Amino acid sequence: MKFHHALVASLSAMALGGCVTTVAPQTDANTDFYLARMLAGESAVSGGELDKALAEAAQHPLGSKKNPVRASRPQGQRAYLSRLRCADLSRPEFTRAGNVGMGPFGNIVDAYVVTCADSEPAERTIHMDMYHAGYVENEAVEGYGITGGKPE
Repeated sequence: MKFHHALVASLSAMALGGCVTTVAPQTDANTDFYLARMLAGESAVSGGELDKALAEAAQHPLGSKKNPVRASRPQGQRAYLSRLRCADLSRPEFTRAGNVGMGPFGNIVDAYVVTCADSEPAERTIHMDMYHAGYVENEAVEGYGITGGKPE
């Protein structure tokens, strides 16, 4: 949890940079390590710790806050959402609603509002974790289909 508090403090300091005259640099090596991983698009946890977190997350529906869709950076999030299909096979529209805090893999989770005009599900919030470099999710969130090809 020490990392999470330091991360939130670091991100808050960056966000408020225009309001603050000086910002003390973060010197904690552990925080620097995790920030570097985040900036590289890598998960805060890896190896056996990630395997354990994946097993626990699998107990919850894909796309929920407790089991966010894993992706590689914002481009991977958009690529996944572009591959989803509504019940009528149309592409849903999606909008990033913001982040919802830390997820089960130790990373910030984003929420996307996904809408199927004249189809089902009419609207759903899908949670995504973009800190899984190189990972491509091929399973669809419940209620949707997914294409296997490249995003359109």
